[in-house]
Amino acid sequence: MKATNVQESLFYGFKQLTFDFNGRQAFLVFPKEPDAGKNFLLKTEYFGAFPNLEIAMLERGFHLAHVQNETRWCKPTDTERQAAFIQWLHEEYGLASRCTPVGMSCGGMQAIYLSAKHPELVNACYIDAPVVNLLSCPAGLGRAGNGMWPEFEQAMGISLPELIGSREHPLDYVPAMVASKVPLFLVAGDSDGVVPYCENGDLVDRIYRKMGGDITTIVKPGCDHHPHGLEDPTPIAAFILKHS
Repeated sequence: MKATNVQESLFYGFKQLTFDFNGRQAFLVFPKEPDAGKNFLLKTEYFGAFPNLEIAMLERGFHLAHVQNETRWCKPTDTERQAAFIQWLHEEYGLASRCTPVGMSCGGMQAIYLSAKHPELVNACYIDAPVVNLLSCPAGLGRAGNGMWPEFEQAMGISLPELIGSREHPLDYVPAMVASKVPLFLVAGDSDGVVPYCENGDLVDRIYRKMGGDITTIVKPGCDHHPHGLEDPTPIAAFILKHS
């Protein structure tokens, strides 16, 4: 399958292609000097937001890719589209057969689903202030408000009683990531009022450590949901390079 409606532009000085993939808009950004393995990041949501890590990895020879989702709350069809996109990039552009998902907030949820369901397509995973426990965010049954619940309910067609009984939370997929030996880098703020760390990221950290998984966690003191990432992304970049 060839990309259609291709347009060329710049992403912070790097060549970017925008095109249609399976009915959704997609992006591919090229480094000026590709690394030997043609490794790449898959930004799972919020393409272009808090881009300092992506820029740092482009400077290190990585490509950057993204395909838009039906909803940021991640329907199973979104995960399968991402998986197909990774495989297509390998076949069409000769990129590596595995990538590193980069997921911030709802993108962290998407990165977990992708890594758990398709570990064969993932080298390692970086999540930042991830939505993990849907009863916390968007449902707001803990320390977070529930202002996102109407959006989630409309997008996913799930009632609150159904969500309470569901075993399809991102958290439920974390053990599969550990079992598949997916290395994980987790960043979060300890004062996050949107996706509280104690109800989300901390649970991921506990599961990984209890199961003996490969995890690096950085908790930023006094940081709310934003800004995502680290002011100096070098530790995350070193982690990604180590596992590529």
